[in-house]
Amino acid sequence: MEQRSQKRVVSVSLGSSSRDSRATLVLGSAELCIERRGTDGDKAAAAALLSSLDGKVAALGLGGTDLYVWAGGRRYTFRESAKLIAGVRRTPVVDGSGLKNSLERRLVASLQQRGIIDFAGKKVLLVCAVDRFGLAEALTAAGARLTCGDLIFGLDLPIPIRSLKTLSSWARILAPFVTRLPLNWLYPTGKEQERRQRGREKYFRQQDIIAGDFHYIKKFMPDELPGATVITNTVTAADRELLRQAGAKLLITATPNLNGRSFGTNVLEACLVAAEGAAGPLTAERYLELLDQYKIEASLNYLQQ
Repeated sequence: MEQRSQKRVVSVSLGSSSRDSRATLVLGSAELCIERRGTDGDKAAAAALLSSLDGKVAALGLGGTDLYVWAGGRRYTFRESAKLIAGVRRTPVVDGSGLKNSLERRLVASLQQRGIIDFAGKKVLLVCAVDRFGLAEALTAAGARLTCGDLIFGLDLPIPIRSLKTLSSWARILAPFVTRLPLNWLYPTGKEQERRQRGREKYFRQQDIIAGDFHYIKKFMPDELPGATVITNTVTAADRELLRQAGAKLLITATPNLNGRSFGTNVLEACLVAAEGAAGPLTAERYLELLDQYKIEASLNYLQQ
């Protein structure tokens, strides 16, 4: 019997420490001990923790923010995110964006092929598409009637985006400016991840599917989502209960359920990098190969049964 090597993977998040969790995942000959550690929005604490783990773990995930955003074929770096990992020299750090593009495209195709969801004509609200452009493209290709909420939920501008061309145009204009803003202006961090905000519920109503980052969904969703399907990630048992009580029908997480919760794509990407023993992010093609090799599947939860 092949002996497994034990490797430690830690995701350091700007999110709430109340969502911290541990799990074990076996990928081939590697047994991965996973930790998620939130810093309650404290950027200095996150940077210090990342630096302290450098060289001591197999891979690091960066949660609660993105390192990069793509617009018009160009990559823009979030200034504050880059500062968080400036002290990490030896351990690979990933934010989930490398895997997300492959994983979520694959998810849409799989759901369609297996007859779980026929996306043709379905009304889909993607709460933030600029960091999930692969998902936006896959939904559009599958015939969904897509609404992107980047301006609504990210910048508090009441402007729904209804095409990929319009999304790309806005992204090219705003990305150089937005990536220089403080992270907490753009995304709920720390205790803000637990607070609901009213005033934008109308954008969720009459949608067949709500997709994208769960912290945006949770923050702005109405109390009722009758019959809705939610495609997201980073969901705890309490989050599932919130959606069940709201009347949502089906919860789909792109990453598997481990110890009662789905971890962020930054965690799964870090696990794949650690299992490979790689010094940095892998290619999109290699991620797809590993997802098939390790039979990593989405998690489906029928909430009203």
